[in-house]
Amino acid sequence: MVTSKNVGLAVPDWPTTFGYNMFLFPVSNWVGGILFEHTHRLMGSLVGFLTIILAVWLWLSEHRRWVRNLGVIALVGVILQGILGGLRVTMMKDELGIFHACVAQAFLGLLVFIALATTNFWQAMGCRASLSEANPKVLQLAMAITILIYVQLALGATMRHQHRDLSILDFPTANGAWIPDTSSAAIAKINAWRDTRGLSDVTAFQIWLQMAHRFLAFIIGIAVIAFALRVCREAPRFAALKKLSILWVALVICQITLGAWTIWSNKAADVATAHVALGAGMLSFGVSISAICCRISQGELGRARPPGAPHSEPVSA
Repeated sequence: MVTSKNVGLAVPDWPTTFGYNMFLFPVSNWVGGILFEHTHRLMGSLVGFLTIILAVWLWLSEHRRWVRNLGVIALVGVILQGILGGLRVTMMKDELGIFHACVAQAFLGLLVFIALATTNFWQAMGCRASLSEANPKVLQLAMAITILIYVQLALGATMRHQHRDLSILDFPTANGAWIPDTSSAAIAKINAWRDTRGLSDVTAFQIWLQMAHRFLAFIIGIAVIAFALRVCREAPRFAALKKLSILWVALVICQITLGAWTIWSNKAADVATAHVALGAGMLSFGVSISAICCRISQGELGRARPPGAPHSEPVSA
């Protein structure tokens, strides 16, 4: 919401807030853009404190070393995220804002994986569940889609943190055509039209960046549907994976709809924010599905299944 409303610099200093300790900033001054930016800082601090608790808790109570290490990585990640957010304010560089957004999505994915790995369901999968080793492409496809979603989020962050108007204002066409004309003459004509409406000028790069975002959304949509069909065909008895894959399809349909709505509404803040939030949800599903596929294909992370060990019935969940 901070980026959608373009209020990232509503509070010009960091780590203080208008000279106050951020935790002591008077509530009466939480108005306008300051409300969003200051609340964002407080929520970031809360996430940081909770991550410290998580890392310590895992280190003291978790017997699996790799899970304890993930807690430490999460702690380092949230510290890096806080520093990047502060530097974005003090240095006023959009590139830092893009990196800040990308680290946030990676951090979320890591937390989702830690949450999944600490459930009884995760333990049960290692003991009872298996996918056919003849079908490693299920795992490969899930991981490929998840990586594509992350790249898509990075493209979206690059567009959002330019703090400019949309470079393409129509959908599904692009400036009235399926393949936009980005010749010098066409760009000059487009910018003349935009100038009369008080919109910022665009470049060919910005137009093709948005086109890449659209094209990748199409690829992800097809891939998610293909994955769901494959799971229903090859792992029909693994209820959890089947349900997640079907929900993934529903999410991608909603996400494409929100993307179109973002354009039709000329990047309305609430719609754009919902679009970003659902993108994070799609990434979380991708991480979860990839982790489950890996778990039921290979067993406990870092522990190979003994040679000749029999496969047992898939887990229902």
